[in-house]
Amino acid sequence: MAIEPRFGNDDAIGAIHTTDTTVCAVPVSETKMHPRTLMLLAASFAIVAIVGVVLFVIALPSLNESGRVEIPTKALQFQAGDAKDRAVSIAADGPFLFSDVAGGERDIFLQHLGDDPLAGWLAFDARFPGTDRNCTLRWDRDRHLFTDPCQSGVTVTANGAGLPSYPTSVNDNDQVVVELAIDKRRAGTTVGSGAPPASR
Repeated sequence: MAIEPRFGNDDAIGAIHTTDTTVCAVPVSETKMHPRTLMLLAASFAIVAIVGVVLFVIALPSLNESGRVEIPTKALQFQAGDAKDRAVSIAADGPFLFSDVAGGERDIFLQHLGDDPLAGWLAFDARFPGTDRNCTLRWDRDRHLFTDPCQSGVTVTANGAGLPSYPTSVNDNDQVVVELAIDKRRAGTTVGSGAPPASR
């Protein structure tokens, strides 16, 4: 039997369906830091900086490992601490030994005599001129005087009479101030002591 061809467009092939691969761009919101957060961060850094400065100031002078107090290098005027606190400490433990880190040429004792914490301050060399640190004087609490470890029987009175000394004062903030400038140094005497010379 003959096969009749189909007429028209009935046999047309339809378009093949394909998957749409178009990528839709999704907008991403820009991340911004809230102004309040920025202010809090700035405030935190400022507080840390201020605390660091305060701790640094309080730590001067600070005790080193040997128990001495170090004088800032090239200092001309040295604040030795609160007068009342220092007076109490000296009354209990004896004078403070301040160690000069600039070559060890200017170690000094800070001494307080009397009952008034705002007066009676003395500062003088910790050893006789021309001697090294091994000859730094030692405080004898029982006898209330200094002894020389390099010379048997040699003593120095509590006010350091006979040793080079430095002017001292108490400022408006009750801080003990020592004048360390070379032109302020008094050779072989103790400022304001009025005591007899060292026993040698």
